Amino acid sequence: MMKRLISLLFIIILPFAFSCKNRAKEKDTFVPVFSTYKSDTLKNQEPVAKNEIFYGILTPVQICTIFNRLGIPDNDASLNPISNSDLYLSSSKASLNTGVYGVDFGYLKLFGLGQQMIDYMVTIREMSNKLGIPDSYLTEPIKKIQNDISEPDTILSLMNDAYIRMESHLRESGRESTAGLMILGGWVEAMYLATQLAYNPDKPDPEVIQKIAQQKYTLTTLLSFLKNYYDDPVVVYYSKKLKYLKNYFDSFDIYFKKGDLEIDTTKQVFRSSGSQMTVTIETLNKIRDYILKLRTEMVTP
Repeated sequence: MMKRLISLLFIIILPFAFSCKNRAKEKDTFVPVFSTYKSDTLKNQEPVAKNEIFYGILTPVQICTIFNRLGIPDNDASLNPISNSDLYLSSSKASLNTGVYGVDFGYLKLFGLGQQMIDYMVTIREMSNKLGIPDSYLTEPIKKIQNDISEPDTILSLMNDAYIRMESHLRESGRESTAGLMILGGWVEAMYLATQLAYNPDKPDPEVIQKIAQQKYTLTTLLSFLKNYYDDPVVVYYSKKLKYLKNYFDSFDIYFKKGDLEIDTTKQVFRSSGSQMTVTIETLNKIRDYILKLRTEMVTP
């Protein structure tokens, strides 16, 4: 699970058509607001390539493709400043923000911002030290990066390996809830970056809408994962907040054509030729605003 932490973001760039319906919604009828079907999908008799929707905790590097396609500029002012790290004195704050900083590192990797990447790696090492994680897990990757900062993919791989070792250490020392809070912090930061930088309610991009809406599946998985650590009152506290957020996701549906949906429980993906969803801009704005409040609470010392 922790190998999916560093950039817990939105994956698989897929083409689809944007469809808005303005007519009133009748009782027991479904009026799609957004569609991920290609415009000719229903007419085309040839096999259609399957799209993949992850319903588990998402994999690293996925911020890069969608942010690159949308041409989103570097905006490191949106990241959690490394100066905050010294102010996180409790174990729970250190855990949450170790996840936050991991996603921020993934964002910086997108732009190849070398020295800032190193600064965030050093900060992640300092945060992990507060959690009793051996210093060596991140010292060696930092040394390698300082010697060759030109390979951002190699850098991300090294960081990924470091987080895997960190997760293993926490699990073996009986502190699984700490790992759970790290994952929680990473997911919230990923949602924050997506809803604040990629999502524009005045000119919504269909692909961004799709990726945000599909997080209803990941959120369900995340809540189920955190349920294992209810002995930690901080996990319980944030789980209640995520359940409140889930109400917004539960207010809309995502529909698939009959016989079109495949479920791969090993890779934790749905595969289909497309979907229709009833999500509205109003609901997306509520999700964005709530994520902002939750993220602000997490990163505030």
